Amino acid sequence: MPNMSRRPFLQLALGAATLPVASRGTRAETLARPITMIVPFAAGGPTDVLARILTEYMRNSLGHPVIIENVTGASGTVAGLRASRAAPDGTTITIGHWGTHCLNGAIYQLQYDVREFAPIALLASGPQLIIGRPDLPAKNLKELIAWLKTNGDKATAGTAGPGSGAHVAGVFFQQLTATHFSFVPYRGAGPALNDLMAGHIDIMFDQASNSLPQVKSGTVKAFAVTASSRLASAPEIPTVDEAGLLGLYIAYWHGIWAPKGTGPDIVSTLSKAVMSALAEPVVRQRFAELGQEIPSPDKQTPAALRDHQAAEVEKWWPIVKSANIKAE
Repeated sequence: MPNMSRRPFLQLALGAATLPVASRGTRAETLARPITMIVPFAAGGPTDVLARILTEYMRNSLGHPVIIENVTGASGTVAGLRASRAAPDGTTITIGHWGTHCLNGAIYQLQYDVREFAPIALLASGPQLIIGRPDLPAKNLKELIAWLKTNGDKATAGTAGPGSGAHVAGVFFQQLTATHFSFVPYRGAGPALNDLMAGHIDIMFDQASNSLPQVKSGTVKAFAVTASSRLASAPEIPTVDEAGLLGLYIAYWHGIWAPKGTGPDIVSTLSKAVMSALAEPVVRQRFAELGQEIPSPDKQTPAALRDHQAAEVEKWWPIVKSANIKAE
């Protein structure tokens, strides 16, 4: 089934940006070099869409567009390795999220440390939706939990693969509700969502930015949003607290990083370009339509991203390791 909301943007941003880079002395020089933003997932997916919206407006500060390069594979770890080995000169940056820059550090045996990238900016945070096939008998979250307890031997939840955000969220849900169901791995959230709409699987824990259009069209059923407040773009969907499952807070936050060792002048220039783009009314509107909440400017800074990532690692790594979630 085609999904118009996830169709990739047709125009790639191509060009170069002017960044200050450290010279052999203490003086900063201006060097015109192409900038590439590595996106760790396929074109048209939620992270790719956010990246393309953002880079379209980063040119206003940088004076030139930014090239998008989709580097896929192994839940973003292929892109992570590529970004970690790039020169720390401002010519390569990467966008990532809760999965790539938090969960992957506990799931994979990586050749890099997800905590050692140079933070540029915290972009936005979007909760997950607990969704089900359209003909699922349950009408609300409490009825869904009861149905899962009765049908745990045959109930299925789609994921974007072992260790993906959807998988970890499902494990967390099982721990809080004492339910059991089987996980069905797919090559990405898109194929899993398509099978949910077709009724081949029962439930899914998905990024709101990915599945909200299907909820609104009635092709999937939404039970709750995994946050303490409702989505401005979908106020009819109750929070997990309102639906009777206190504390099931899961958010796909996105950030921008540069390779370890990138100089402070370069970090500052890139951070200002990202924050300027996030202040654009069109960007804010498009992010909101995708269920993404942009933090206040003081929470967008490199320091804010560093602290937020550290807090998420502290919360989620023990959950992942206690459940013995491993990449397959």
